Amino acid sequence: MSIIKTETTEALIERGFEFFAKHFPDVEKPDKLGIGPGRVNLIGEHTDYNDGFVLPMALPMVTIMLGRANNSDTCRVVTACNDFDEIEDSNKTEFKIPTVKPLYVGTPKWANYVKGVIACFQSIIVGFDAVILSSVPLGGGLSSSASLEVATYSFIEAITGNKTIQLVQKAMVCQKAEHMFAGVPCGIMDQFISVMGIEGHALLIDCKSLQYEPVPLTESNYVFLITNSNIHHELSSSQYQLRRYQCEEASDLLNVQSLRFATMESLNSKVNNISTL
Repeated sequence: MSIIKTETTEALIERGFEFFAKHFPDVEKPDKLGIGPGRVNLIGEHTDYNDGFVLPMALPMVTIMLGRANNSDTCRVVTACNDFDEIEDSNKTEFKIPTVKPLYVGTPKWANYVKGVIACFQSIIVGFDAVILSSVPLGGGLSSSASLEVATYSFIEAITGNKTIQLVQKAMVCQKAEHMFAGVPCGIMDQFISVMGIEGHALLIDCKSLQYEPVPLTESNYVFLITNSNIHHELSSSQYQLRRYQCEEASDLLNVQSLRFATMESLNSKVNNISTL
């Protein structure tokens, strides 16, 4: 088994400048940057969309969006990630800013995450040229999609000069973008930890109130091993949506707002009426 060293953020940014120069040779160097980390969840699977508690932590693996305004009404984006789609020119996308032409879901699929964030951003967008690079494994369960959304949002903040003060709102906009443009009814955890993550800490998040508590992980005997199985998945085409709908079905049957408020007693009383997983 080989161990691959994760590319540092600094090295990723340096490579980003080279990648930008290759794809936008007639454009000045990038002057704006957005970064979004991936995450690993320690406790609480499928509980965020049930209003439960989760304990994720942000990772040093990140997605970056690097570029500059281009004084036009067109956005041009190129990604260095080559695992998204197997169609010609799938690493490139070009679209008008929303005030000129509304944004819609389309191809390549990865661009929908970028367009979704831009469509949901609460400010007028300017045209730009940008590149995307990432050290987060794609489809590996480390929230590459959320890291792309947060990197895009942070880049748009930088390029418009309109910074969101309420960070929870930033996470919620990124979540909305995934709902609307990727068709994934995800909970808030992935975007929340990518925006709010604190170095050396996990976050205990109440996914109903969105209150959180930093949990220090600074003890020298704490070791977290993340293994890449190299089995890719996409939430938009996996059993994820079915699981959420089944949880909502169970909540309705139990007459509770979400499964957070269910009890074993009430669950056992209705067990014969709930569809099997």
